[in-house]
Amino acid sequence: MKRVALYFGSFNPIHKGHIALAEYVLERGLCDSVALIVSPQNPLKEGGELMPELSRFEMAEIACRESRFPEQIQPSAIEFLLPRPSYTIDTLRYLEENNGAEMEFSVLMGADLIPQLERWKDYRTLLDCYHIMVYPRAGYAIDKCLDKITVLEDAPLQNYSSTDVRKVYAEGGDTSAMLTTGVAEYIAQNRLLKREGKGAEVEALITRAKAAFGRNEWGKALNDFNAALELSPDNCEAQEYVKMIHEILDFRYKDIYNP
Repeated sequence: MKRVALYFGSFNPIHKGHIALAEYVLERGLCDSVALIVSPQNPLKEGGELMPELSRFEMAEIACRESRFPEQIQPSAIEFLLPRPSYTIDTLRYLEENNGAEMEFSVLMGADLIPQLERWKDYRTLLDCYHIMVYPRAGYAIDKCLDKITVLEDAPLQNYSSTDVRKVYAEGGDTSAMLTTGVAEYIAQNRLLKREGKGAEVEALITRAKAAFGRNEWGKALNDFNAALELSPDNCEAQEYVKMIHEILDFRYKDIYNP
């Protein structure tokens, strides 16, 4: 029977910490595969800041492909098809009814969810009938339900959340340590998150610079990328483009015979 760990979340957006945990449980042999269950709406959270559900699913697809185990870590849109709001126990029951003969399900969750577990629908059934794996979160002690859960003591500690990613992005900060390259590009291309203040100016400069880069207007592009770096010196995207432009110029204009 295939052991499937279900990792529920809004993934708003999905970040490297999510993928690191999925990779961890696979490496430790705690499951055979991980399904990231993208939730359309958490019943205990406000939905105002949620990006479109299909966008969150597509970002999860990208992040899973960029993981070290793309065949074993995959997103699931099952909750998009079920009645809303989404309750974990209802999703588990549905999966059991339709896949229980071939699959054994466990649940992967963060320590931040343990204090609110008693507010979940049929939480006792969840604890009694399913293997619950809990990974540490900074600032959250795991001191409840210890006889019903498995604490993943050495799991990689998530020191940032999706909320932190959105905040850093809005302020024009560097999210490269938090987002995979593909997810960061998807967010920028689809304008899913907005920059504020200086961040908005940086984004505008980079957008204009990339357009100039696409037209082979190296001077204009370089000027705008450098202007963006003056405002946000740690912006990895601008740094990479500046490096590429210099490499192009060094190759094309190496001497007077190669204009």
